Formats: sequence, C-alpha cells, structure tokens
Amino acid sequence: MLEDKVYNLALILFLMDSEETIKIVIDVFYKVYKKLGSGFLEKVYENAMAVEFEKLDLEFRKQCPVRVYYDGRIVGDYVTDFLVEDIIVEVKAIKEFSGVEEAQLLNYLKATGKRKGILLNYGVKPQIKRMIY
Repeated sequence: MLEDKVYNLALILFLMDSEETIKIVIDVFYKVYKKLGSGFLEKVYENAMAVEFEKLDLEFRKQCPVRVYYDGRIVGDYVTDFLVEDIIVEVKAIKEFSGVEEAQLLNYLKATGKRKGILLNYGVKPQIKRMIY
C-alpha cells in the first residue's frame, strides 16, 4: 500500500511538472493555427511550430528517431514530429481524428517508455488530444 501511495505521488508530481510545457505546446499550436489556418501539409505546420519553439527557447527536437523495443530488442524505428522535453508531439493535417492517430500515439508511448504525448490536428477545426500512458 505504501508503495502505491509513493508511486501515485510521484506520478502526480511528474504530471504537474509537465503541465507548463503542455500549455506552451498548445499555445504554440493555436498561434500557428491562427496565422496559417488549415489546408497546408503537416511539414508546414511542423516548421512553423519549430520557429515558435525557438523563439521561446524551448528545449525540443524535431524529427528525432525513436527506437521501439520488444523484450529488450529493437524491433523498429519511427520518427517523432517533436520531442518537447519528454513529451511526444505528433502533428496532423487531416479532416479529423479517426481513432487511428490516437492508437498510433498510444503505441509510441508504450513502445518508447515515454509517459506523455499530445496529438495536434491542423484540420478545418483544430483538434488536440492529450495522452498519458
């Protein structure tokens, strides 16, 4: 029981620690959306977000490779749109989330051991989906 309480407290502190970063990512998303609107390819939005992250001196990596492990072995590689601090950020430019995108991000979180992710869609209607694994 004590271990569960310690784990829960650590999780709460961990989540609180990332709230400011998540807020910044969401603010950047909306700033880019307001300036560019919808209709561009994902790459355009990624590049615009990178410009904004740089202006804020936010620690991020763009298009960084992440290895996927299974039973301690590398079974695949993929590239995140962004890794902002320890948060996986996936950018989409589609009509709307279909469920596939959420499943993909959840799988990325599971496979990489990262705990937090955010899915951003620059569709006709902007969409944000936060995920915790």
